[in-house]
Amino acid sequence: MYLSGSIQWKNMLIFILWQIVVGLIAYYELFIATPPILLIAIILSIFISYRWLLRRASPILNIRWLLAIHLIRIPVELVLYHLYLAQQIPSIMTFTGWNFDILIGLSAAIILLLSFFNKMILTHKVLFIWNIIGCLFLLFIVGLAILSSPLPIQQLGFDQPNIAVLQFPYCLLPTCIVPIVFLSHLLLMRPYFTRHQTG
Repeated sequence: MYLSGSIQWKNMLIFILWQIVVGLIAYYELFIATPPILLIAIILSIFISYRWLLRRASPILNIRWLLAIHLIRIPVELVLYHLYLAQQIPSIMTFTGWNFDILIGLSAAIILLLSFFNKMILTHKVLFIWNIIGCLFLLFIVGLAILSSPLPIQQLGFDQPNIAVLQFPYCLLPTCIVPIVFLSHLLLMRPYFTRHQTG
């Protein structure tokens, strides 16, 4: 990804500073004391991530780097499983329950590997379909996480609520990892929309 120098560093610094603020809020257990604050933090994180990663991104993007971002979904799913064993999240948020997001991480690794032997795998249509599926999987687990959290809108996970995201460092999953992964999906799909707008 190529961003203009000064804008790139300014937005990156804002993003990093914001994640430090979120980390401090979680470290001092303010999310635990007032869980709805986490929703505000997530919304602000999405906005800041948008400014940093998407708004001023060049149309010339390294597709393989954007795909590589999704490899992080593999260790994230392993962390979620560990949190389930530690009774910090419900089982439905793991790959043993309703969360199959790890398949997107594994498929990203396969697509990356195949792209070195056949660049046609990186065609707009293939990536577009993969990104749509990836976005749906991501939104599904985000929905599970929100509805399992101890919030006024909680609908799931009453036996074991999702309390991990209220703590440091797991608060960075919805405020840092999720926005970056989601925006990388949008960046990967942008050439498809650009081609159809100019076609």
